Amino acid sequence: MKALYKSAPGAGFEFVERPEPTPGPAEVKIRVLRTGICGTDLHIEQWDDWAASNIATPLIAGHEFYGEVVEVGPLVHDVAVGDRVSGEGHVVCGMCRNCRAGRRQMCIRTLGVGLHRDGAFAEYIVIPGENVWVHHSPVDPEVGAIFDPFGNAVHTALAFSVVGEDVLVTGCGPIGLMSIAVARHVGARFIVASDVSPARLELARQMGADDVVDVSKERVREAQGRLGMREGFDVGFEMSGAPAALPEMIENMNHGGRIAMLGLPSEPYAIDWGKVVTHMLTLKGIYGREMFETWNSMSAMLQTSSELRGRVASIISDRYAARDWREAFDVAASGGVGKVILDWTEV
Repeated sequence: MKALYKSAPGAGFEFVERPEPTPGPAEVKIRVLRTGICGTDLHIEQWDDWAASNIATPLIAGHEFYGEVVEVGPLVHDVAVGDRVSGEGHVVCGMCRNCRAGRRQMCIRTLGVGLHRDGAFAEYIVIPGENVWVHHSPVDPEVGAIFDPFGNAVHTALAFSVVGEDVLVTGCGPIGLMSIAVARHVGARFIVASDVSPARLELARQMGADDVVDVSKERVREAQGRLGMREGFDVGFEMSGAPAALPEMIENMNHGGRIAMLGLPSEPYAIDWGKVVTHMLTLKGIYGREMFETWNSMSAMLQTSSELRGRVASIISDRYAARDWREAFDVAASGGVGKVILDWTEV
């Protein structure tokens, strides 16, 4: 099979022939049809300090995918040859305290598909049967390929109730944008989005934001005034990891506000912990997706809302044949774009 392969530490991938994987008794083999390029994949391709300290080679990267089941191990249930599927990229141990309590997304021994085991930048992938998500309702292959990041957005947006609440979203990358669409779908009152990219702020409006803030030019508080908000925000989604984002979010939260944090900080930064305490704020870290309640929620929402389906699909900005992976990665790394998709039917 053709695959994007990193044979040794260092920048780049090789687009080469690799042996097709063979599924074990509890595994499923999937013909990959589409993959999404994630920021993590860019780190691995560029082989920056994070990748050098977290990734072992040789490796086939890639964890956002949609495909067709071609082989099922004898111990796998509820997955059949021919099923159209996506995959949960976190492979858990099943034996730690959290796994045994049904909190598999908090497994202490999680391994990542495309990080710690071969991933989806290939014509075929093998994953555990329990990690397969079968699409029982029709879904566009490109949307199916971004179920992983869409799940991050849904996990964040549903971490706290947003019905009738005022929501602040800091960071309008693809996941932040999808979280805006989910908050609008669920029933938030006002949604304000902040970023430093005019193009992404315009996309935030298209996702359903009531107002946007270019934080290189103005402050979040000005949007509150434009919307006639008498108090601070009830719920915050910190999606950027930017050093200034969380402190400004805390500054603009209502007493008792709740903050879901998905963005990974790029560097340490100061927080007014006195305000966190005296304003009784809740900060909750978000990682991946709840397994598998988030998957059920996103499938149900897309099945029942054409508006949400359209907004999620509009996040996809560029499409390339898998053989043109170099150009696709360069576009994804350029910033200011949505999700970039590789088509593995064109190798």
